[in-house]
Amino acid sequence: MGFVFYDLETTGISPAFDQPLQFAAIRTDDSLVEIERVNLRCRIAPHIIPSPQALFVTGVTPAQLVDPELPSLFEFTQTIMELTERWAPATWVGFNTIRFDEEVLRQAFYQNLQPNIYATQLNGNNRLDILTAVYAVWCRNRGLMHWPTDDTDRTTFKLDRLAPANGFNAHNAHDALGDVEATIHIAGLIAKGDPALWSAILHNRDKQNVTAILESFRPVELVLRFGGGPPRAYVGCFCGTAAGNPTNAAFFDLEAGDPEVLIKADDTALFEAVDSSPQIIRSIATNKVPSLFPIASPDPDHLRKAAFIAANPAFRARVGQAMAARYVEDPDAPPPPVEKQIYGGFFAKADRDLLADFQRADWRRRQEIANVLTDVRLRQLGRRLIAFHAPELMSSDEAKQFDAFLRDRWNAEEGPKTEWTTIASAMRAIAEQRALPGTDDAALDEIADFIRQFSFR
Repeated sequence: MGFVFYDLETTGISPAFDQPLQFAAIRTDDSLVEIERVNLRCRIAPHIIPSPQALFVTGVTPAQLVDPELPSLFEFTQTIMELTERWAPATWVGFNTIRFDEEVLRQAFYQNLQPNIYATQLNGNNRLDILTAVYAVWCRNRGLMHWPTDDTDRTTFKLDRLAPANGFNAHNAHDALGDVEATIHIAGLIAKGDPALWSAILHNRDKQNVTAILESFRPVELVLRFGGGPPRAYVGCFCGTAAGNPTNAAFFDLEAGDPEVLIKADDTALFEAVDSSPQIIRSIATNKVPSLFPIASPDPDHLRKAAFIAANPAFRARVGQAMAARYVEDPDAPPPPVEKQIYGGFFAKADRDLLADFQRADWRRRQEIANVLTDVRLRQLGRRLIAFHAPELMSSDEAKQFDAFLRDRWNAEEGPKTEWTTIASAMRAIAEQRALPGTDDAALDEIADFIRQFSFR
């Protein structure tokens, strides 16, 4: 099957409102021997203001953001989609990719009207995150690796320190290809140093395998990390599935609570067990490669509690309802920006077929397709792409609406709902960076000049 190790460099830290600027990947065989590599870059989309800190860290210059020799983000996503199809089936692997890079890539596919936004999970593909694997090593075979510390003398799991501490001395940090090479090195250490653990980690790539482990109702070990502390192993067992979401499994912490007590509790107490801290019942996304491991010789008390949960389906159903209640949306709330609606439902087949045509068509035909899509999200995104790439096709009213969208986006008031970089937040970030010792003022001047241009558009 083989692996595709990949990494993105982006305009910022918001998967919904930033974009990739670089995609690097190395395809390997099952033994991690390289077969092929790619290193792609693209221009910035017209509506995005880049995070000055992201530019400063990665070294991407404003001139590179608008380099006419580079493909547009739309063309960039087309190339990556072609790779996902040509390389399938494969395991798509990175370092912290499931929480970040995967979401950025999925948003890029969605916002550029790719019909298959889940490309790394379909056509025989699956996923793996080496950061999660590193957490498993910490808990299950700590002596396998050297563990670096940060400036506060705490153990750090960041790739730019972990890889050099473990013998990878050619790491070009904050470059996508350099991070891919470092990730392969760490994966190789685990695969060669503890083949049994590596095999167990790979077993979790398949959500069916994860579900089977859970639904055995045997005590299992779940490795998690919260905040800045070290990873921890929790002993628990399956305790139901969130109502309406079969991939969201409940994990009862057998060391933190007793199901025989909780089964008598009212709905409020049950909800607190799911939602309060410390949690007695945790959520496991079975399709996100959790670090889940069978226990060879479970504690007898844990076996007793697990057997009680297995014998009480009504209790598991109540847990599922409590878990689902955590995500109930306010029906009276205004609709979120279209970017945040990515998980608002799968595309209808007729729309997916039109999106396939959209990718192959010229811009005039793309405009026609965008206007007949039945999904409101896709129509909005399609019209945005027309404004980006073929503004001459817009009516005067559409052009005014697009200009208003840009002004509103760039000049939005700062707050929890403004997850993108605005002119004001960018200029403040530049001022904060200037106050730090060793700052390259010339590079910051160049970024500031680029940001100021948004005020005159």
